[in-house]
Amino acid sequence: MAQYVITFPARTMILSDEEFQQAGVDANAVVEEMKAAGVYVAAGGINPELPVELVAADGSVTPGPYPHTEGFNGGVTVVEVDSREQAVYWASKVAAACRCPQELRELF
Repeated sequence: MAQYVITFPARTMILSDEEFQQAGVDANAVVEEMKAAGVYVAAGGINPELPVELVAADGSVTPGPYPHTEGFNGGVTVVEVDSREQAVYWASKVAAACRCPQELRELF
């Protein structure tokens, strides 16, 4: 089995308030479906109101993100499945619920 991370930047969700509320309901339903299927590892959204911090090996903390990046806020889901095809299946369910394409990466 392999773990895959399914992500999307918050700026890709261009929804009305009503659509955003329904997307939350639909996304939670997909998470429940993942749990029932035994593929769920973790899911959630990055809190855009809290600062990003860079933590060094010595434990020191500095403001982030990395200077050469724009940072990330949005949704993150991790599934553990038998095949990439299954990961694509779950990513497509998240895409439908969140109303935006998802990035899919295998963890190693």
